[in-house]
Amino acid sequence: MPPSWLRPLTALFPRGVIVADKETLGLHAGDAWFARTLPEAVFFPRQADDVAKLLRFANRRGIPVTARGAGRGYVGGCVPKRGGIVVSFAKMNRVLEINAVDGVGVVQPGVITGEFQAKARQHGLLYPPDPASLKECSLGGNVATNAGGPRCLKYGVTRNYVLGLQVALADGTLVRVGGRTQKNKSGFDLVGIFVGSEGLLGIVTEITLRLIPAPPARAVLSASFADASTAAACVQHVFREGFLPSALELADRFTLEAARKHLGADHLPPGHAHLLVEIDGQPASVRSEIETLAEILKSGGALDIVTATTETDCERLWDLRRQFSASLKATGLTKLNEDICIPRSRLVDLFAFTARLQKKYRVEIASFGHAGDGNIHVNIMADMTLPGVKARSDRALDALFKQVIAWGGAITGEHGIGLAKLPWWPQAASPELRQLHLRVKKALDPKRILNPGKFV
Repeated sequence: MPPSWLRPLTALFPRGVIVADKETLGLHAGDAWFARTLPEAVFFPRQADDVAKLLRFANRRGIPVTARGAGRGYVGGCVPKRGGIVVSFAKMNRVLEINAVDGVGVVQPGVITGEFQAKARQHGLLYPPDPASLKECSLGGNVATNAGGPRCLKYGVTRNYVLGLQVALADGTLVRVGGRTQKNKSGFDLVGIFVGSEGLLGIVTEITLRLIPAPPARAVLSASFADASTAAACVQHVFREGFLPSALELADRFTLEAARKHLGADHLPPGHAHLLVEIDGQPASVRSEIETLAEILKSGGALDIVTATTETDCERLWDLRRQFSASLKATGLTKLNEDICIPRSRLVDLFAFTARLQKKYRVEIASFGHAGDGNIHVNIMADMTLPGVKARSDRALDALFKQVIAWGGAITGEHGIGLAKLPWWPQAASPELRQLHLRVKKALDPKRILNPGKFV
């Protein structure tokens, strides 16, 4: 039976803005994780005022409201855990401005990340954050989770490129925080509060982003190693020699074997570990640095090195990297994707630790990701149809998170807490820190209608 509030809500908006048919509700029940909860209605706003009007209605009645980008998250962050209304930004997907002189782009939250990057490049500009799902994920979702990607080693994460936001608060108030200047110290850093807040404090309706000059040249080195520990040690060697690559990616044995089966062995380098190193800048400096980096990798134990200096060849090597997640899914095993982040000094320790976890809990582990900043995607690969496997996988996850926290790391580097990391939130944050989160939540959303059922 439809909720009593559905008819008066529908009457407030033009036809097609509020949708409640079975198919649409099902399409907005989950993301790329396992959890699903049906909403009672899906809202397709066309402008910020629509969102404000909806929130005024929902706040008065205590109706849950969950914002949704493109639904590509890995932790159930946009799952409407307590039903209510899902706000889909599929129709608010316009690039409003790109200003090359100011180095600014203004977008609606439904804009796809990769499409915005392409538009920026037409103006000679670069928007650096590049999550692996950039062809599918939205900038609004990126803001909600403070998404990163390979390039954040040199350039930083989403937060470093958000100059200003328009936000609809829980009571329907529309407020602008930040601005469009490169520096702004007028009041508190309220932009920083909303970026990464997972839709718990307000709903972003417009984003002003910092753009930088696009480097005219790039080069990529693909290097294979005998094992992941040797490759991880080579990462430190690169930094000790004074290099800061734009990206430095590592993959382990299981990941490479899965990719060889999925893509064909001739597409992948030999060895049981793989490093992908990208540099960018002026053409002369890139040519010089790539030669020195190749020597550093050789001295660090690289078995085989492939160098790419053209845009086509660089993208070919990156396409292999972007296929790692799909290759793991193609194994048919359940993939528990954990985006832990550790101090870089613990990289070698991490691969030794995951090797021990595999033996102790008798589960396969595939690790790959952003070695340059310590953000490694540790994937527990398990056949959940076999007896006892789920329990062992859960214990392995618990051991992983406890060790990461003990090292001074984070249980999530870019995916967020959502539902998937909820059991470990009390371990990751002290009672005082959790209480501070709660105080901020109460101040901005006293009725707790925004994305309820999550970590605050």
